[in-house]
Amino acid sequence: MAVHRVAVLALEGVTPLDLAIPTQIFTTRPETPYEMTLCALEAKVATSAGFALVADGSLEQVRAADTVIVPGFEPILPLPDAVLDALAEAGDRGKRVVSICTGAFALAAAGVLDGLHATTHWKYIDDFERGFPAVTVDRDVLYVDEGDVLTSAGMCCGIDLCLHIVRRDLGAEVANQIARGLVAAPHRDGGQAQYVPAPVAVAGQASLSGTRGWALQRLGEPLTLRVLARHAGLSQRTFMRRFSEETGTTPLQWLLNARLGRARELLETTDRSVEQVARDCGLGTAANLRLHFRRALDTTPTAYRRAFTRSTSPAVPRSDRDPSVPSP
Repeated sequence: MAVHRVAVLALEGVTPLDLAIPTQIFTTRPETPYEMTLCALEAKVATSAGFALVADGSLEQVRAADTVIVPGFEPILPLPDAVLDALAEAGDRGKRVVSICTGAFALAAAGVLDGLHATTHWKYIDDFERGFPAVTVDRDVLYVDEGDVLTSAGMCCGIDLCLHIVRRDLGAEVANQIARGLVAAPHRDGGQAQYVPAPVAVAGQASLSGTRGWALQRLGEPLTLRVLARHAGLSQRTFMRRFSEETGTTPLQWLLNARLGRARELLETTDRSVEQVARDCGLGTAANLRLHFRRALDTTPTAYRRAFTRSTSPAVPRSDRDPSVPSP
């Protein structure tokens, strides 16, 4: 595979967790084309956690990169012209430009987000909207994919966005391999709410992750709301409420996304017919699979297989839009 250069640009006050996400996901692996460099304006960069780090790369590597990722930083202060110029140049040249959390403030200040949809951490989203009226702010999403410009909401949403990029570039199998190595959810749909009212189970309640994991092992079987609620030992109404609180989406939408994700893996890694893939992932018929592929990905199962079969896939295809494999 041709090398794909990824520059992670650490700004002054970079958030360590935000920085760790892309550096871990885009680190060099035999199964990926990524060559990642940590870059900064100056070699030594202060973090928001009170310690400093040393960057190997400079703005020259940012200018040479195929993908530029800006992790979050705080406090949010005006940035040096050299940084803004490098980001604007990357956008003007059609390079992929990505932000995690408050990194969106840097992209917006450079003009990269003008006329586009974007998001950032919910805590700062009012300031972001007031400061950059040329940007259409999406408040209730995990991330926004505008093709070559992508933004994520707060911190851990950066995992979802980076796995989405890998999935778009290299397919579901590679993205899921990386997710398993991180012990992270394979993927969450970008349209899910970034602020989930009860992200973890409260005292006295058991998480529904066990039921989600159970369902992921049985996607080819008839799985209705009643079946899922019975497995969780809850009424359907309580199950729906708890499920939405934990995941930010409905049980049936989560199940559809899981089945589409399974279909993608089967198309990439097996020679099963489209009809067989549809049955195995629980979507029933080839016609139903094609319908959902068209709605979610704007392509067909056959075209997807051609694009992502190992023997024929390009190193970094850009056009695929991901419906997600939801988290257990």
